[in-house]
Amino acid sequence: MEKRVLFRSGWLPWLLIAPQMAVILVFFFWPASQAILQSMQAEDAFGTSTTFVGLENFKTLFDDPAYIESFKVTAIFSILVAGIGIALAMLLAIFADRILRGALVYKTFLIIPYAVAPAIAGVLWVFMFSPSIGLVTYYLRFLGVDWNHFLNSNQALTLIVAASVWKQISYNFLFFLAGLQSIPKALIEAASIDGAGPLRRFFDIQFPLLSPTTFFLLVMNVVYAFFDTFAIVHATTEGGPGRDTSILVYKVWHDGFKALDLGGSAAQSVVLMVIVIALTVIQFRYVEKKVQY
Repeated sequence: MEKRVLFRSGWLPWLLIAPQMAVILVFFFWPASQAILQSMQAEDAFGTSTTFVGLENFKTLFDDPAYIESFKVTAIFSILVAGIGIALAMLLAIFADRILRGALVYKTFLIIPYAVAPAIAGVLWVFMFSPSIGLVTYYLRFLGVDWNHFLNSNQALTLIVAASVWKQISYNFLFFLAGLQSIPKALIEAASIDGAGPLRRFFDIQFPLLSPTTFFLLVMNVVYAFFDTFAIVHATTEGGPGRDTSILVYKVWHDGFKALDLGGSAAQSVVLMVIVIALTVIQFRYVEKKVQY
């Protein structure tokens, strides 16, 4: 039976949630409202003159072929980052859950990437894959691969995906490991006694019980791919070669701070916010139905 908390005064619940509401108002609703207002204005680089233009910034935005191409790049990038990151972290968590000796060292090394700043992570991967001095590039030449992400678009996309997955893998790993360790060992042992192999035990018992964790990480990784990968892209490819790795969040910064199109940049940020909110709602509306709690 559900136990409900009853307050004697009507103002106490509002007082308790007031700090959190203040944080949401100041750090989300206020900036979002300012972005929506600015997206309907045209102003010079110094902010000395402002003209209300309505939806003209959005019309110009969707008439720009470079922006439409950025949509495609972002879609491919986010699918790869979320899919590869979740799958690889789940595999590593399964191995960590099985290791008996040296488990602490194994888990510690897997957690280290989470402590690295995104910009530093990008710089590390640039050094490893540098066409002239990169260690990985040196060995790739022996395999017949001429690596130069400054000229090859596919290699540049591969680099930012790999760096982004590496940066996020610790976060995913921790949640999957906690989920695996919360599954009662008696279920696994009973299935093993009944003759179920490792794959059968995983897909019939462990994976369904991990579905809430997987769903949560799917939402978080999509948000991560759309927003938190800016520093990695900026440190590795700067949106190049050309604009082939200019994902939406990077284009917002480029057009606002380098091209000095403040109204267009604000319109892009509004579109990006709407996309992420819509994707999150879709995931909760349709994907969550397959989650077994």
